[in-house]
Amino acid sequence: MLQALRDHSFWESAMSGRNFSNSGEKGVKSALEKLNIRGFEVYKGLLDGSEQSALVEAVRCAVQAAPLFSPMTPYGKPMRVRMTSAGRFGWVSDHAGYRYSKRHPQGMAWPEIPAAALQVWQRVSESQRLPECCLINFYAEGARMGMHQDRDEVDFSQPVVSVSLGDDGLFRIGNLERGGSTESIWLNSGDVVVMGGAARLTYHGVDRIRFGSSRLLARGGRLNLTLRVVK
Repeated sequence: MLQALRDHSFWESAMSGRNFSNSGEKGVKSALEKLNIRGFEVYKGLLDGSEQSALVEAVRCAVQAAPLFSPMTPYGKPMRVRMTSAGRFGWVSDHAGYRYSKRHPQGMAWPEIPAAALQVWQRVSESQRLPECCLINFYAEGARMGMHQDRDEVDFSQPVVSVSLGDDGLFRIGNLERGGSTESIWLNSGDVVVMGGAARLTYHGVDRIRFGSSRLLARGGRLNLTLRVVK
């Protein structure tokens, strides 16, 4: 339990009921902008300050039940983000490979997906199914995520919905095969990305975060929630 408390203190919300825009300045987001980049639908500012704060609180409760851990790749290298999951399944990685598991590496079942996260899925996914996994990634200062495909799921007709909370992240979008030209966009707190359709298996990654760019998480850093249908 002590380790779990240490974990969730990383993103203890600094908002205390106040509303902040994505940049961290006082104010309310006045308009929603939807972009389409290589088939990825990017909803800029979809979540307002109170919605972001509610999600942070829900994630904190999930981390108390299933602490963050530092996964190893099948090649023996540690990943630069710390993670956990909520839902029927959680995503894990170790010497046995990348896969979904019904249990946390410490042996406990994953907590339920927060209702606030399910509401985001229902707003943007256009899916008749509910997600079975909410992967929770925490990016501390200096963390990044290399280019990859989300392909450990069974049904690629179902989208992946990504929610950004906290510090800005430089999101890179590539192609259906590794290599070639890419495009990048800064994702701010409250932005939501839908990866589906013909772009479902497009390579993507996070080059870096702009540490300290948001006041949502008291100690800085970026939270990324990705909602997936697994089976």
